[in-house]
Amino acid sequence: MATTVATSGQSGHLLTDWRPEDPAFWKERGRAIATRNLWISIPNLLLAFSVWMVWSVVVAKLPAIGFNYATGQLFWLAALPGLSGATLRIFYSFMIPIFGGRKWTALSTASLLLPALGIGFAVQNPNTPYVVFLLLALLCGFGGGNFASSMANIAYFYPKKTKGNALALNAGLGNAGVSVMQFVVPIVITTGVFGALGGEPQQLSAGGELFLQNAGFIWVPFIVISALVAWFGMNDIASASASFKQQSVIFSRFHNWVMCLLYTGTFGSFIGYSAGFPLLMKTQFPDVNALQYAFLGPLVGALSRAATGWVSDKFGGGRVTFWTFLGMIVAVWGVLQFLPSAGDAGNFWGFFACFMALFFLTGVGNASTFQMIPTIMRREVPRLNPGLDDAATLKQSELESSAIIAFTSAIAAYGAFFIPKFYGTSISLTGAPNAALWGFMAFYAICVVVTWFFYSRKGASVPC
Repeated sequence: MATTVATSGQSGHLLTDWRPEDPAFWKERGRAIATRNLWISIPNLLLAFSVWMVWSVVVAKLPAIGFNYATGQLFWLAALPGLSGATLRIFYSFMIPIFGGRKWTALSTASLLLPALGIGFAVQNPNTPYVVFLLLALLCGFGGGNFASSMANIAYFYPKKTKGNALALNAGLGNAGVSVMQFVVPIVITTGVFGALGGEPQQLSAGGELFLQNAGFIWVPFIVISALVAWFGMNDIASASASFKQQSVIFSRFHNWVMCLLYTGTFGSFIGYSAGFPLLMKTQFPDVNALQYAFLGPLVGALSRAATGWVSDKFGGGRVTFWTFLGMIVAVWGVLQFLPSAGDAGNFWGFFACFMALFFLTGVGNASTFQMIPTIMRREVPRLNPGLDDAATLKQSELESSAIIAFTSAIAAYGAFFIPKFYGTSISLTGAPNAALWGFMAFYAICVVVTWFFYSRKGASVPC
């Protein structure tokens, strides 16, 4: 066994020798291993996003099948996955160095079976208590938590020059789970996909029938397959091992908190707009079938993230992030111009086009901010730890970069709760969402200034 480890740098699924920054190593065997782990990670993350956001569709259909909950109760059911998912990300941020990427990916994906099966059985029983639905909504947060650990894991596999693109692919195609869910679930709940195994349909109060259980059951076979493929096909990296105490140094890193702000502006916007887009369309343009178009926003944002990671690798994440936030300000201003106001019915297609631009820009910004983090820490770790040799500096910067990537994703995920909540508050206080949108513009303006000052201006403290 010792000979095998020495010659191959691998013991079972554990990579005992991992040097992605070594060009010869990367070309000979590193790229192939990293690519395999990335393409197993992506479908696991896509399923996580699908399960995380599926409750938004389920809760909208509960009244139609006889669950007569008050509007406030339905709101909490819709909001809880965002809250639990964001909170779980904080803990998931530190799991990869403790448990290993292969083990944690497989186990965290398998945990999605709990909400998927739970939803499938609960909606079939008209006597299911409200507290059970609250619990299931919280369990859907498992899917939200998975993003933090997935991104931290993939960050260890790639060298700096291609890390931005790899993270963009993992996150972008994983984020596509939101649009996949919004497209697939409305279809599968209309038919008995699983036959007698799937249970009887629910009778709609307005006539007809619905197989709402399929919103949960449809993911079960894919979750099982993906978890098994992760367990048998992915790798753990020995050099990525670290305790929580070792990783907690990031809480003393100033740029960790700056990047939390910027990633909240990009990913927090993406997930928040994804959660609130259907409701915003329905309230502002009631004659439009919102579900017919809702999946397009998250799809555009996910694909733009996956497709534009190379831009930041080439031109610098700080520059791309700066221009992205400027573009987001323009896009939100455009949305405001097409909203109904003072007797004017507004213009749906102008509104829709501006939101598609906004979703596209959130994807670009998601990729660029995650490209910035490793670059920043490569500069900061040697400055903060001048006594470390080159090998130790590289390892420490990789450790901190991975932990910061995961932690910033945790903070930003609260956008899934706050953006829809701000819409609702604005509408209840003023009768329109305009105040919330002006608030988002002001936040993006702050992000423009912060990005310019620290990262993109000439003479910035950490240019990237």
